[in-house]
Amino acid sequence: MLFSGLAILVSSLSVAAQDYGGYGGGGGSTPTTTPSSAAVAAPSAPANDATHFNVNVAPGGVFKFDPAEITAPVNSTVTFWFPNTPQVPHSVTQSSFDAPCTHLAASANTSEGFDSGFTVAKQFSIVITDASKPIWFHCKQFQHCGMGMVGSINAPQNGTTTFAAYLAAASKIGLSEPQVRSLDRVKLASKFLPSRKPTPEQSPAASTPSPPVLQLRQRVVLRPPHHPARG
Repeated sequence: MLFSGLAILVSSLSVAAQDYGGYGGGGGSTPTTTPSSAAVAAPSAPANDATHFNVNVAPGGVFKFDPAEITAPVNSTVTFWFPNTPQVPHSVTQSSFDAPCTHLAASANTSEGFDSGFTVAKQFSIVITDASKPIWFHCKQFQHCGMGMVGSINAPQNGTTTFAAYLAAASKIGLSEPQVRSLDRVKLASKFLPSRKPTPEQSPAASTPSPPVLQLRQRVVLRPPHHPARG
């Protein structure tokens, strides 16, 4: 399985945990939601240690993951730090090497890939349970993947499936990347579009029915002009 070597944790102040069980290679795991300092104006990833690797998402407004290439051992955690940019939210979405800008769909041999959804000022973490299988990911925001906003975990250092080859494949797609239509976009649009309520004049209940229109028809009879008799 391409992504069996991970479990997923979601950390935020307001987001409910989603069930990503089954990514741990059969054992599965349920994500946890814990209080976090991620909802600050510009969250920044702390320094790495031997078991925890941090990734800045779109640092400084640049559409990239930093670092984009990660080598993480078994039982280590990789945490993605999302900026507070509600106008341009980002995601970390699992894909495959062959389709770098497409969410990894479930198949007979694999489960559906992980997806943080469009995220602002929060943290999204995965736990590595099998370091022998590479993990490919991208931002699903329209055209971001084609602009190079992709990354990998435990990608081969040599051969034809390196991170450099994955990045090249995503960049080749470029601005022709298909737009993703998802529930996330609907929620995002409803969040930032002002709601409009009908005014009393516009409300059907307050409207006054119009009187019936009477059509009057007038019959006009044309007569020849009258000439007085001559003597």
